[in-house]
Amino acid sequence: MNTSGDRLKALLRECHLTASDFAANRRVTPQHVNNWFKRGIPMARLDEIAELLCVNSRWLRTGEGAKHPGVAHHENDTAAQASEHHRPATHPLDIDVPFYNEVLCPDGSGKTRVAPIPGCRVRLSNSILQAMDVSLDQAICAPMIGNSMAQTIQDGSTVAIDCSLTQIVDGEIYALEQDGMLRIKYIYRLPDNGLRLRSQNPREYPDERLNAAEVQAQQIRIMGWVFWWSTLNHRRPPVPDKLDE
Repeated sequence: MNTSGDRLKALLRECHLTASDFAANRRVTPQHVNNWFKRGIPMARLDEIAELLCVNSRWLRTGEGAKHPGVAHHENDTAAQASEHHRPATHPLDIDVPFYNEVLCPDGSGKTRVAPIPGCRVRLSNSILQAMDVSLDQAICAPMIGNSMAQTIQDGSTVAIDCSLTQIVDGEIYALEQDGMLRIKYIYRLPDNGLRLRSQNPREYPDERLNAAEVQAQQIRIMGWVFWWSTLNHRRPPVPDKLDE
């Protein structure tokens, strides 16, 4: 990586952020970010972006010095190189967040509820939370169940949720609990406190329009805004039989 643009691209990849997501966060166009990849980050924005992504601005600009604040940089130091070699793969700025899923209610009714899974946590880069302005104590993860959002979020993917953002912004993706079921949907407000739930494949999952009474009767609870998700390939490629040698 020879330029600040190369380093920015690598950092966004580490944070699982697309150029479009980053552009929206910085209130610039995706073309601006692509230009930064090609020509380098403008000097006027170096400090801002370095602070956002938890790296030193000098390293981001030149590639020299310590990458992260508070980490000593050693040159030609055999002991330091050995220490680096044995450093755990987990980055010190990574954090663990609780993992929620559908579980059976303890009353034996056979109904489900959405609850944290004991001892199960998901490791995220702290840079992701900072880039999306999410507080650590408000972040949780959950699975994407089903193919209703498959164009963007594959079945079986993990999503990260900001529990502090439950106020609906039309057209954003939210996690919600509905009669004990975990759902990931686009949500829109309707008059008189109604809701419209939208999926990405309307043929299988047409829009659901719920009035205020239905929202209450179905115990719909907005868990929070979905700010990140993992990605899975659609399928595993078939491997041809090995030829006899």
